[in-house]
Amino acid sequence: MSSVMQSYRPWLARLVQDLKSPPPTLISRVILGLLVLSESMISIFWIFALSDLGGAYAFMAIFPYAYILITYVSLLVFYHYKRFEYSTFTQLAMLLVMPFLMQWIIGGFEASSGVAIWAILSPVGALLILGTRQSTPWFLLFFVLVVISWAMNDLFAGFALPIPKHTKQVFFLVNVCGAASILYFVMRYFEAQKSRVMRALDESNHELVVEQQKSERLLLNVMPKSIADRLKNNEGRIADSYDDVTIMFADLVDFTHISAGMPPAELVELLNMVFSRFDRLADKYGLEKIKTIGDAYMVVSGAPNARADHAEAMADMALEMLEALDELSATSGKTLKMRIGINSGPVIAGVIGNSKFSYDLWGDTVNMASRMEHYGIANGIQVSDSTYQLLQHSYAFDHRGAIEIKGKGLVDTYLLTGRISR
Repeated sequence: MSSVMQSYRPWLARLVQDLKSPPPTLISRVILGLLVLSESMISIFWIFALSDLGGAYAFMAIFPYAYILITYVSLLVFYHYKRFEYSTFTQLAMLLVMPFLMQWIIGGFEASSGVAIWAILSPVGALLILGTRQSTPWFLLFFVLVVISWAMNDLFAGFALPIPKHTKQVFFLVNVCGAASILYFVMRYFEAQKSRVMRALDESNHELVVEQQKSERLLLNVMPKSIADRLKNNEGRIADSYDDVTIMFADLVDFTHISAGMPPAELVELLNMVFSRFDRLADKYGLEKIKTIGDAYMVVSGAPNARADHAEAMADMALEMLEALDELSATSGKTLKMRIGINSGPVIAGVIGNSKFSYDLWGDTVNMASRMEHYGIANGIQVSDSTYQLLQHSYAFDHRGAIEIKGKGLVDTYLLTGRISR
């Protein structure tokens, strides 16, 4: 016997757990099961009650017997064939019809002490199991049966057999309190499960929001916000033309020699210190970092958001970058120097790639900015003539003169040294 109980214990544990926290697909079945079980218990009560009354009432006990038999046979059949929808219809129909049938055969409302009140479990069960729209016909059928009972109550009462007053009072107490208790506990169970599902949904939504925020932060780390918004709106190919922007390239001088022998973690930490400081400067001046390649850094001013002072903002950031580099050199103990090149003019900007998006710039203006950095000097900010023309009245320069640049020939260049005091 103990071995049999041991084999059933895991099954019973799962059953209890499913009743406490059933999956959403099981809640409606649990509710239907509770209603059927409740109706079965009241049927058993009526079987004993009618049998005790004896005579013709004992014969009437065949109806609650029939309810129990039909109910559980249909449950077994529909469970075997996995037809839950048919089982639901059958059980709701039995819950609706059986109480009215009992009231009619016993002798109307007074003789049966209003046993038809149990039929309200049918439309309520339909509401909880099937939803508002499909429960409407069940309520209308309940209403029709109530009207029929009221209209024909005198006829049914004419066939009623005498029932002791005390017995009818007990029947009335059982019918009212029993139906009300079942309704309350079923609704309470439904509300508890709905609250549980809503809490789980809220937690899932919160996790989804957190993940979306992480994804958005990640996207904003590699993409300007205005471009990220356009991507999220499923805009097609993003390609824009800008007539006036300023581009800066910056590259650490002799960084390969400086980093020689450094552990990988220390090397990455040093680069992170430098570029994180530059990122904060870009945010400070409202500029857009395009990318870092090794120890090189690229920034644009005037795209994707156009601005009239694009050259001035870039010049201010470049000057402060050299100051920051001096501070980082003192902090890290490494002698850090940088070449900075700046150029102004028109560019094409857009997003490339399908899985790993990249916002980038193209055009001769970009190439010239890169050449300004490549042919620059350590801790110098070399600018092209086009940038010089935009800044000459507000910033101080040293004229470097014409230098030979691959693919361009002799190009006039200037070294930005500071802002002119006013």
